[in-house]
Amino acid sequence: MPGRALVIVENLSVPFDRRVWQECQTLTGHGWEVEVICPLGTKRDTETEVVIDGVRIHRYPLEAATGGPQGYLKEYGTALRHTSRLLKRIQKRAPVDVVHLCNPPDLLFLAALRAKVGGARVVFDQHDLVPELYLSRFRSKRDSLYWAMRALEWATYRTADTVIATNESYRAVATGRGRVPVEDTFVVRSAPAVERFRRRAAEPALAHGREHLLCYLGVMGPQDGVDYAVRALADLAARRDDWHAVFMGTGDAFDDVVALSRSLGLDDRVTFTGRVSDEDVLRYLSTASVCLAPDPRNPLNDVSTMNKIMEYMAMARPVVSFDLVEARVSAGDAAVYARPNDVSEFASLVSDLLDDPERRAAMGEIGVERVSGPLSWANSEKELLAAYEWVARDRRARVRDV
Repeated sequence: MPGRALVIVENLSVPFDRRVWQECQTLTGHGWEVEVICPLGTKRDTETEVVIDGVRIHRYPLEAATGGPQGYLKEYGTALRHTSRLLKRIQKRAPVDVVHLCNPPDLLFLAALRAKVGGARVVFDQHDLVPELYLSRFRSKRDSLYWAMRALEWATYRTADTVIATNESYRAVATGRGRVPVEDTFVVRSAPAVERFRRRAAEPALAHGREHLLCYLGVMGPQDGVDYAVRALADLAARRDDWHAVFMGTGDAFDDVVALSRSLGLDDRVTFTGRVSDEDVLRYLSTASVCLAPDPRNPLNDVSTMNKIMEYMAMARPVVSFDLVEARVSAGDAAVYARPNDVSEFASLVSDLLDDPERRAAMGEIGVERVSGPLSWANSEKELLAAYEWVARDRRARVRDV
């Protein structure tokens, strides 16, 4: 067996966090013994300790932040305390060889230091650029909190023996401002498990008696642009009435966007489902004519890979997106791109696709080819295993030197 890996994630429960769960399954499938520390879920992932498919998961109670940065400081402090407690207990049972940190936040390196002193290697799996996330959610200019987050990011880079980036843009940040040697970085793109995304027969009733269904799937935070999508749909409603839209997901902007939809007179045109089952996701996406990726251009979104786009493509759905650097890398010709943050052009592109079923079908096939080929998880897991082999080799060399 290659060794014992401890994966630490604060942002979502596991296995609900699909990227983390894919990584765990890849590692166990190649001989690693894997444990996970994460928060409890709300409607799922509610056991405090459980073994699933050979992965032992330790969960702790955590109340998600609301409001401004102060709420996040409280959330992250609680998460760090529980993570440190559980890591200490796991280490007492048997030392781990690799601690795999998944941000946000960039505080988790503090918990990993104990294991690192004991000889464990640290992998930093950078899911988000936290300083850019802060600017995108709370501030338009750099302030003292921004620079504090840059310092924590720097400390995490310095603690890590290897950095995993979700795309080349993130890797450039690690090797640029993070000063991480390029040989210590690996790109492990988030990719849907295509076997999960099997198209169903379309269900016209989901469109509420209209010809077309439009779909949004994902988190609804201030930086995710659901408000842009709602405003674009108000524009679209003035042009045509042959569509219904469904928004699947939740987040701390959920109530605000529901209120916005009502204020724009879209009650009978838009449905907000909240979080739905995987089966319902497949039903809605199988029926959709067009899928929406309304993430506005901001310091984070422009360089981030959007899971929603990858999942839309896995379901052979055409995508309308704002013109972002990494959106184009992901979707290529499987999407059309509006000028950043221009809701009128976004609505116009949706309308154009609704009038062109042949183009929609062609775009859908392009998307399937991309996520089944160059952007598939099969390619990502090769990079993940290469990163682990790199830190394992480094650890063995250090043991020999001692």
